[in-house]
Amino acid sequence: MMDLRMLKELVRQGEGQHLEFKLKANHPDRIVREIVAFANSGGGKLLIGVGDDKTIKGLKYADEDEFMLVRAIEKYCTPTIGYRIEKVPVSGDREVLVFYVPRSPDKPHYVKDVLGKQRAYVRVADKSVQASWEMREIMRRARKERDVRFSYGEKERKLMQLLDEKSSVTVDSYATTAGIPRNLASRTLVMLVLANVLEVHPDEVLDRFTMAMA
Repeated sequence: MMDLRMLKELVRQGEGQHLEFKLKANHPDRIVREIVAFANSGGGKLLIGVGDDKTIKGLKYADEDEFMLVRAIEKYCTPTIGYRIEKVPVSGDREVLVFYVPRSPDKPHYVKDVLGKQRAYVRVADKSVQASWEMREIMRRARKERDVRFSYGEKERKLMQLLDEKSSVTVDSYATTAGIPRNLASRTLVMLVLANVLEVHPDEVLDRFTMAMA
C-alpha cells in the first residue's frame, strides 16, 4: 500500500515512460488513453490528483471519480485491461487515485472513440501516442508467434545495406531505397522485428527501426 511519503517520492521523479500525472478526472477519455498506452507498453502508474508541475492537490470526491473512470475503462477499452487502484490520502478530505497498470499479455488494447472507431496507444517517453499499423501488428502477432523465420532475399539485403549506412530506417525510407511498395516494406519490417532481427522505436510522427541489440 502506498502512503503519502511514498507518493511524494514517486512524484519527485517526474513523469516518464512508466509514470503519468493528471490533475483532474474530468476528461475520462484521456485517462482511458493513458491506461491503454501503459498496458500496450511496459506498464506504469497513473496518478490522478497530481499536476504536471508536481503539485499534489488530490481529488475532493475521489470515490465518485473512481466510479466514473472505472465505468469509462469498461466502456471504452477493448479487450479488458487488468489494473489495480489505490486511494492515497493527501490532506483533509482529499485523496490521490493511483492506477497500477501492468504490461498486458493481451495487447494490443484499443480505445473506442465516440464514433466507434478503435485506436491503440503506446507509451513513448512521457507521452502516450497513437500506435502505427506496424506497432499494432507487432503486438498482435507477438502474442501467438514463436520462432519466426524468414527468407533472406534482395529486399532484406538492401535493408541491411541501408542500416549499415544509417542508424535507423522508417517504412518510407526503406521502401524508397529498396524500390518496393510501401506495404511490402511495412510487412518485411514487422516480420524482422518478430524474428528479433530488428527493434522498433515507436514515435508520434514516424516509427524508426534499428538493428536489434545482441
